[in-house]
Amino acid sequence: MNNELKAIIEGILFVCGDEGVTLAQLADILTISQESLQPMMDEYIMEYNQQEERGMEAVYFGHHYKLVSKALCHPYVQKLFEQDTTIQFSQAALETLAIIAYNQPVTRVEIEDIRGVSCEMMLKKLQARGLIREAGRLDTPGLPYTYEVTDQFMDTFSLKSLAELPALPDYQKVTEEGELFD
Repeated sequence: MNNELKAIIEGILFVCGDEGVTLAQLADILTISQESLQPMMDEYIMEYNQQEERGMEAVYFGHHYKLVSKALCHPYVQKLFEQDTTIQFSQAALETLAIIAYNQPVTRVEIEDIRGVSCEMMLKKLQARGLIREAGRLDTPGLPYTYEVTDQFMDTFSLKSLAELPALPDYQKVTEEGELFD
């Protein structure tokens, strides 16, 4: 297995996090047959785990390949999670999360219409943090993805349900002529 392929696999495993990736998914992504990829993955795991300077190890559990921290890291990771650290969110992240939470399932275009700016990268960041996920696709031209908040979002903001979100203010809309309408 060449170094470029090893780097690609490591990147995929890192991004997939705790969920990991199946052999079928990897084979599809890498356009390699599962039969060819299986021995390559066995070799990859063996080589990756022999590198003692790494704090991670590659594993295959529950039909998923993933990266996990080595046992020697666990006490330090535990200390990290015991610290009272608050997650900092940018204004753009908070706005995007609020739009999704109040309007889910919602498409990227709908979010951009509300925010008035592109949000493609923000959606990727929020997905990578596990705060939102793709909820499906609309049966409209282009089959756009819809997004919704995750259980991680609920945990992060200490919510039992979305009903606990504060009510939105009831703004009256004004026509171009300055007349009120509902």
